[in-house]
Amino acid sequence: MAFRSRNDRNYYFVGIQGKRALLLWMSNDRAFHQPREKILAELPFTCRPGNRLQATITASGTTIRAILADETGQSVTLEADDDALGAGKIALLADVPTIFHRVRVSMPEADYRRFREKKQAEDAELARLHDANPKPILWKKISTHGFGVGRNLRFGDLDGDGQIDVLICQMRHHGYDLRDVGCLTAMSFDGKVLWRNGTPDKMEIPVTNDVGVQIHDIDGDGRNEVIYCRDFEIVVVDGATGKTKYKTPTPKTDLPGSRISRIMGDSLFFCDLRGTGRDADVILKDRYTRIWALNDRLETRWTAKCTTGHYPFAYDLDGDGRDELAVGYSLFDGEGKRIWTLDKTLKDHSDGVAVLRFAKDQSPRIFWAASDEGALFLDKHGKILKHHRLGHVQNPAIANFRDDLPGLEIVTINFWWSQGILNFFDAEGNPYHDCEPAQYGSMCLPINWTGRTEEFFVLSANVGEGGMFDGHGRRVVVFPDDGHPDMCNAVLDIAGDCRDEVVVWDPYEIWVYTQDDSPKQGKLYRPRRNPLYNSSNYQATVSLPE
Repeated sequence: MAFRSRNDRNYYFVGIQGKRALLLWMSNDRAFHQPREKILAELPFTCRPGNRLQATITASGTTIRAILADETGQSVTLEADDDALGAGKIALLADVPTIFHRVRVSMPEADYRRFREKKQAEDAELARLHDANPKPILWKKISTHGFGVGRNLRFGDLDGDGQIDVLICQMRHHGYDLRDVGCLTAMSFDGKVLWRNGTPDKMEIPVTNDVGVQIHDIDGDGRNEVIYCRDFEIVVVDGATGKTKYKTPTPKTDLPGSRISRIMGDSLFFCDLRGTGRDADVILKDRYTRIWALNDRLETRWTAKCTTGHYPFAYDLDGDGRDELAVGYSLFDGEGKRIWTLDKTLKDHSDGVAVLRFAKDQSPRIFWAASDEGALFLDKHGKILKHHRLGHVQNPAIANFRDDLPGLEIVTINFWWSQGILNFFDAEGNPYHDCEPAQYGSMCLPINWTGRTEEFFVLSANVGEGGMFDGHGRRVVVFPDDGHPDMCNAVLDIAGDCRDEVVVWDPYEIWVYTQDDSPKQGKLYRPRRNPLYNSSNYQATVSLPE
């Protein structure tokens, strides 16, 4: 039993571990999966499989007393005085198959009255917020039986009609960390199949990691192409027909012990390294060790080694009209010169990076969602300004989530061992809130749902635990209980009134939700986002006021 629980990295715990009864405090001030454990009391206790245990825990002020007993008459009492946590929830916790029979929580009448009053006020506030925001209604629905996917959808105008289309990318596995593009199916949101490249494979649908495929006008002719990696080639095909325009072999790899001579292509990123005025340069990477910079004809300009992390970010830091490239824990200029690196300073790898001005009076700063290193803020010279060890931090979203705070806010979510913890930061990199609405990691995608200046973010499309949340961590919009898929979601403006729709899908269906007052007229907020051609399961999603 956990109690006075703030989240699954910060709580008191009473239970059995091995042949000991333990009372301990778990703290979230360390990284690398294992938070700090402080044992407050322990006694020998032999727990036999199948025995029913009873735990009676009393927490009053700083005094904690726990009695553990089983049906054989064995009983121990654990006592401690500790002031680390003064309040919180209860939680059930087990790492072996366990049946929980009954839970009873009691408190003094005055405390219960205060709790009820607080809960009623929170419920009333949420009801007010739900009523003030548009409701999601179903707008489009597409069947993808037989050729659907997990995370890997891409969006863009494929046929040049001015409407957003969808590209469904099944991946092919060739062993651990080796994968490339399998079947591609191009469709309109009316369900019309525009073209198909490859053979659908129902066994490849659950894959969630990145793969080298994007929709982009790479050659600058005004019409989008699809660029993808398959069979050790980078291929550019016409977006409207799927016909090949040109292709080239992927770069050779020199990884020790590799059973392949060329890379398969972990992801594709487009930026402007040469100062052409458009994102005509291609960054191709392997999983964790090397990047290649290609031009729009897929000719290699330079290559570099570093701890790449999952997905880069580009920004013109020196104002010369050419992007610098933040990849992993390193920064490169347009010619591939390493400006600085923290590869030897930081462990693990970057799960999301963004470079921008978080406030008008700031110089550009770098934010890293750095896996087990937590969350970091740096200046453009690579100096660490803030380092918060909060667990395995991923998928940052940066937007104006709160009008009452200056600049932009950041929300991140934890994966691996502490899934689902949301951490909120202000424009100076200071944490201002955390919460744990669900026990799983997911992408946090900014959404311009109302057309007002404050954005929300979509946690998931789950009816019970998902929804849209605001910058205070409140679930302000819920999805209807209509049987929609909730495995994956994406956010983009499809209907055209500059507010966003939500695309939700699983391997069998794609549903699109819009607002119940769509289309909306008048002056509406329109943020500037990551381009659709730089889509990744690990991206830092940036939404800038425009």
